[in-house]
Amino acid sequence: MDNTPLGRAVFGLATGVAIAGGVALVVVTIVTLISVIGRALIPFGLRPILGDTEIVQFGVLFAIFCSLPLTQYLRGHADVSLITDYFSPRVAAVIEVVMDLVMLAATGFIVWRFGVGMMDKMGNREMSIILHIPIWMAYAAAMLGAVSMLLVSLYCVVRSTANALSRTPHKPEPGIF
Repeated sequence: MDNTPLGRAVFGLATGVAIAGGVALVVVTIVTLISVIGRALIPFGLRPILGDTEIVQFGVLFAIFCSLPLTQYLRGHADVSLITDYFSPRVAAVIEVVMDLVMLAATGFIVWRFGVGMMDKMGNREMSIILHIPIWMAYAAAMLGAVSMLLVSLYCVVRSTANALSRTPHKPEPGIF
């Protein structure tokens, strides 16, 4: 983690959101397990959890978006080090700035369109079929991860730009911050 107050705060945000996504995956796993056991034991009077597929869909949506900020912070996305290993630290650092800018732009687009979709679902009062949960609520929960990713991406642009402009830039490496 960066040893600046801002770096620690961004790392804390990314870690907290990732933990929330992990908790959602544990809940999804438990719901799935109970439903599978319930289906297997229908002859004995048990049954699956009503709306289990909706719960799994909403939980996985939330978890996926919550995993993105920490992955971005730790440079855990796909890396082309096969090519950048042959460049000087400064050129590799500049490439990192460009890639962080691309990620920021992509994340900004995703947050914008996700927000538009959420507002559409809210305006249409669309509900899930079995549990009758407003669909916009799943979007709103996933927006926690999406907006966090946007903030982390912005921070990563600042971090990589500072590295590229420093007197002695280091080659960006996954997990090195």
